[in-house]
Amino acid sequence: MRNHLKLLLLLGLVGVTPARGEVDKKAERNFKGKCASCHGADGKGQTDQGKKMQVEDMSSAAWQKKTDAQIKKAIEDGAKKGDAVMEGYKDKLDAASIDALVAYVRTLKK
Repeated sequence: MRNHLKLLLLLGLVGVTPARGEVDKKAERNFKGKCASCHGADGKGQTDQGKKMQVEDMSSAAWQKKTDAQIKKAIEDGAKKGDAVMEGYKDKLDAASIDALVAYVRTLKK
């Protein structure tokens, strides 16, 4: 019984995410390299391209109400708003990188 509890504890620790405030550096690099030109490094969309495409402010409380599944779908499949098109990344990033981007954009709160 005791070994079983140790195993469960160990498995739980393996899945622990970084402490609040810590950012996944790879996800941050992916965001800056693939997303920030439109969404801005802060997610507010106040770049020239972001304003032109009328991207939403990802740091707003309203945007943060989106589910992880909705955010993941947009990253994987892309999005279209009027004439503006965001490319999808399902063929360019692995599933773990996409999940990390979802977690990263959750850190972009006001």
